[in-house]
Amino acid sequence: MSFKNVEDRLNPATPEGVDDTTLGGYLQVHGRAAAFEGVDGRPYTVAVEAEETGGPGAPWVGYLVFPRWADTGTAVMGHVETGDLAEGESERDVRAALDSLPLARVRQILDDTIERRQREE
Repeated sequence: MSFKNVEDRLNPATPEGVDDTTLGGYLQVHGRAAAFEGVDGRPYTVAVEAEETGGPGAPWVGYLVFPRWADTGTAVMGHVETGDLAEGESERDVRAALDSLPLARVRQILDDTIERRQREE
């Protein structure tokens, strides 16, 4: 991601065909990970992860990792991660599937993941 000037950085123009209300679109437009306040009141960002399974049916899976930040935003204090949310023939396929998630859905996934972890503890 590059910006021509400070004004571009502060008020980025959404490229044609990009939807910044999706996980991948937000990153493309703003040049940073989307951030959310979780149901627990803590600040989180989100990252898409993909890994090989070695299985013939779904050789790749993808999931989300939510680093939890200190209230000051200066350090990662922990994280929560989802189970597998996408599967496909390639890393590109699963990343594309997760990148297309609407940010509102990502926020709901974060809250559900936090609540699941709280029940397990």
